[in-house]
Amino acid sequence: MTNTRSSMFDATDSVIVIGVGRSGLATAEVLRARGASVVAFDDKPPEKLNKERDILAKLGVPLLASGELAKAIGAATGAVLSPGVPLNHPAVLAISRAGVPVYSEIEVAYRLCDAPIIAVTGSKGKSTTTALIGHLLRADGRKVHVGGNIGDPLIKKTVAAGHDDWVVAEVSSFQLESIREFRPRISVLLNLSPDHLDRYPSMEEYGEAKYRIFANQGDGDVFVGNMDDETGARLRAGVRTIPCKRLWFSLSGQKGADAFYRDGVLHWRGDGVRPDGELVAANELHLRGAHNVENALAASLAALAAGASVKAVRDGLRSFLPLPHRLQPIANADGISWIDDSKATNPDAVVKALEAFTEPIVLIAGGKPKNTEFGTMCSAISKRVKAAVLIGESAQLIGRALRGPLVAYAKSMDEAVEAAFGLAKSGDVVLLSPGCASFDMFDSAEQRGEKFAAAVKARVEGNGVHAG
Repeated sequence: MTNTRSSMFDATDSVIVIGVGRSGLATAEVLRARGASVVAFDDKPPEKLNKERDILAKLGVPLLASGELAKAIGAATGAVLSPGVPLNHPAVLAISRAGVPVYSEIEVAYRLCDAPIIAVTGSKGKSTTTALIGHLLRADGRKVHVGGNIGDPLIKKTVAAGHDDWVVAEVSSFQLESIREFRPRISVLLNLSPDHLDRYPSMEEYGEAKYRIFANQGDGDVFVGNMDDETGARLRAGVRTIPCKRLWFSLSGQKGADAFYRDGVLHWRGDGVRPDGELVAANELHLRGAHNVENALAASLAALAAGASVKAVRDGLRSFLPLPHRLQPIANADGISWIDDSKATNPDAVVKALEAFTEPIVLIAGGKPKNTEFGTMCSAISKRVKAAVLIGESAQLIGRALRGPLVAYAKSMDEAVEAAFGLAKSGDVVLLSPGCASFDMFDSAEQRGEKFAAAVKARVEGNGVHAG
């Protein structure tokens, strides 16, 4: 009979790692270092797994063929699920039916962590907010480990964290689906808008996955939420019990917010020990757009809840720089600004990006759709964009919905940049903000942004102008 005890992820365990992407490889490495017996499984074609097989072989981890999985299940004490693998995957169902506990990578990371965790989720803004919280805590003199969907997998960060350190984690709905005990000291839910509806049958199920971020919290923990977001309003109305202290931020300056924006300035309400007052003016931030003011409010609340000084938060807000692929300036040539927002992978993120600029915009958009509606995005593009260059599987679908902008189509990023050069003039912004996943044309959103930057650089330098 299968052993169903709770895994310690050490030499007493035999673990199956399901999925050998970044998280899966990191999990295999950490568990092998702890003495666990580990095997790995991935249903990609064998010829596409040569690099991963070599990495696993050096760790002493066999990569199983499909026919070998059943035998491994019989010996397993636990399985660790990579974020991209759904709970209804046949391998996961077979493991669960055998009574073998299935854990998410962040669940294992949590159980191996000595440090308190700040976990950040939401449909957009996760990476910027996560990195900004880490930056604010470092400004306060803390030793901080930032990971999850940003940077290294979370498990690599938690095993390196000491008792007095802090871990700041970007966590996705995929990662939250299969948590059991995962309990962050501070949880942050930024917003909820249509995304990943190719994985979730409805927004309700997508929301339920996000709500798991605070499900195990209790006394001594803190939840940070968005008063302006419809999800925040529903949570405040009691759609889900939040079993810990609640702090709220508001871009619209709603009454009762613990951090809010008013008259161009970010404020906080104080906590009885540290007095209320101004944090920074919005124009002191290096981040563009109202959505990034929201991210700054959320990050400030999380850092203050972790005990950071108001001075450290102010200093950190003023010194933080944009992350790659998130409204990142790439070049300014002949008066045209080139902006990489490749991490805008859902339609609402494109709307927020367009709102960040007052200049005329030439937009590069499109990619692999995630079963989301493009109506609101296309309406915003139609009102705000002078020309759109469309790429990927969704190009024709988006193009048919646009009214007003000039529309061009491109089969590659090089073609898209070339088309944008022909459409833009001095004073314009060329904005890569796809509103879709990247996997139809690229390995990742990061690679898509890198290809964009390389094409811009080649074209600018080809014209004898330096990228600024």
